[in-house]
Amino acid sequence: MMKTFCEGYLKKLHIGSITAPSNVLMAPLAGYTCYPFRMMCKSLGAGLAFTEMVSANGLKYNDQATAKLLYTTDAEPLKAVQLLGSVPSVFEYACKGEHTRGYELVDINMGCPVPNIIKSGEGCALTQNLPLASRIIEACKRSGKVVTVKFRPGMNRSRIVVSEFARMCEDSGADMITVHGRTRNMMYDGEPVYEYIEAAKKAVNIPVIANGGIRSEEDAMKMMDRTGADGVMIARYGLEDPMIFARLTGTKTDATKLSLILGQADLAMSCFDETAAVEYVRKIASYFMKRLPGTKTYKQEMFRCGSMSRLRKLLGLIFQETEK
Repeated sequence: MMKTFCEGYLKKLHIGSITAPSNVLMAPLAGYTCYPFRMMCKSLGAGLAFTEMVSANGLKYNDQATAKLLYTTDAEPLKAVQLLGSVPSVFEYACKGEHTRGYELVDINMGCPVPNIIKSGEGCALTQNLPLASRIIEACKRSGKVVTVKFRPGMNRSRIVVSEFARMCEDSGADMITVHGRTRNMMYDGEPVYEYIEAAKKAVNIPVIANGGIRSEEDAMKMMDRTGADGVMIARYGLEDPMIFARLTGTKTDATKLSLILGQADLAMSCFDETAAVEYVRKIASYFMKRLPGTKTYKQEMFRCGSMSRLRKLLGLIFQETEK
């Protein structure tokens, strides 16, 4: 009988001085992985769920929109923030600052492929500048926090630096690395290249997390088998079907898409104003409805909702109908 992920691959994840309850992680996703979403993923078994990408420079200049991305409460276990930037001193300031005080773990974004990020010398551009990337990691470590790095294997297939970059991360003090198995020019499309993640795993002794193209339990097990990774990171599919965390970790739950989205609505109203809460819930509900038949009209009506009470009623109709 074929093993499940829970039976053959699930384990606790030791990252520096902290231990995550599972090695199934939720990726940082701009615009989505706010406090309510992270709490939902963790309740379903995610060992860590990261904030969306936060500008270290924005924190330096006390930008309020940036600071709002770090909203959390004491109820959130193992808080993990992802920072973006290119200046070591700014990273150190952000890691030691008031806004990140409650966060035990700092992840450094060295993988974002978006053009304006690359032009700024941030994200995946840092894979082409190992000395600077090293200084950034060392600067973050001076905060005393656990530090991890998320990166891509290189800018394109002719500029692969995955092994040397992984070793540099470890030598600079990183406690864990996450490797997205696509090069920068692949963006978010195509099959991840397992060999790149495997090369990183062979190059270091710290935990290596595999990211890219995981949409099912079979994908997760294949990723672990092909790469030897210590865990997996779910990205966009986690928005579409957060129950994947429960399936991978064996977490017992009676949750349905309806109960999850209504729970998100309640939590969003507790920490955002109504306009922001409605906007967030509409975005998450749209992902929940992906691939469900006959939801186009519902989506149009949902985006006309201006109040949470009206939106909750409509969501009840949508998901009661689609979950029959």
